[in-house]
Amino acid sequence: MTFRRIILLCTLVLACACAKEKVVEEQDVFLTQLQPRDSILIGDQLEYGLKLRKLPEGTRIQLPDVKAELEEDLELVRDWRLDTLASKKVKGQPSLVDVKASVVLTSFEDGLYELPDMYVDIEYPDGQTDMKLLERRFVDIKTMPVDTATFVVHEIKGQIQYPVTFREVLPWLLGSLGIAGLIAGLIFLLFWWLNNYHESGRRNSEPAHIVALRKLDALRGDKLWAPEKQKQFYSGVTDVLREYMDSRYGFSAMEMTTAEIMDSLKNSDLTPELYNQLKELFERADFVKFAKHAASDEENAAAVPLAVRFVTDTYQKEIENDTESK
Repeated sequence: MTFRRIILLCTLVLACACAKEKVVEEQDVFLTQLQPRDSILIGDQLEYGLKLRKLPEGTRIQLPDVKAELEEDLELVRDWRLDTLASKKVKGQPSLVDVKASVVLTSFEDGLYELPDMYVDIEYPDGQTDMKLLERRFVDIKTMPVDTATFVVHEIKGQIQYPVTFREVLPWLLGSLGIAGLIAGLIFLLFWWLNNYHESGRRNSEPAHIVALRKLDALRGDKLWAPEKQKQFYSGVTDVLREYMDSRYGFSAMEMTTAEIMDSLKNSDLTPELYNQLKELFERADFVKFAKHAASDEENAAAVPLAVRFVTDTYQKEIENDTESK
């Protein structure tokens, strides 16, 4: 009989232990230090919350307003956050989930603090409601211990000055060189533009016959008479004459063909001899430029003098006409 009583007593004790373990498993309040220290110091952050286990999927929970219940020196760093820890499917029934709800607290004053109550209102999918009041926790926040026997007050140290490295200076150096190069380029372009502007103005202010004679003088000599250079030579001579005609007679000779130019000069004051020689010069230039014709040395030697003669004769007649009109 005594043996049976002992067996029954052990069974009851084991059942109570299992029931207690089940309660702890069903819900639990936790206080976790987020910094890996063996004590809680000023400014450390604490995760304070609860775990609800095996809730049917679709259960609604309402959590307390922790901020309104905090002691004066406790601060709320992060409000409630819900996390699903696990989910277990049961055949023919809603899935069971484990839920974790927590806030993050801190304090900048040492002391023993009583944390707010942990209670939660639960509304199950079938419409039933329940409220669970869980055990509150305490937290002891400490300061760094000071050894008063060896403590010595030191002066406040100044800001540490680190040496400047080449890597730190390099971007500034490259930037300065880039800006200096840009400024130098702008100055060069400005001087180049001013120089060309004044040169162009000076040339434009010169009479057309002076400009033409100077360019024709640069084409004298037999260096350009070689067959492979005759195209350049005749292009230079005829281009000078076209520019002069443009200024002298007022038609766009640079854009006209040889036939159009000669047709425009028919009514000019050129002598028939000079007109025919000029026509032969332009036709020969066309053959050299477009038909790969090689002119003779006599024709090459007569090209520049003929062009000079055309410029001087037409200029002289222009002066005579201006004199007669006056």
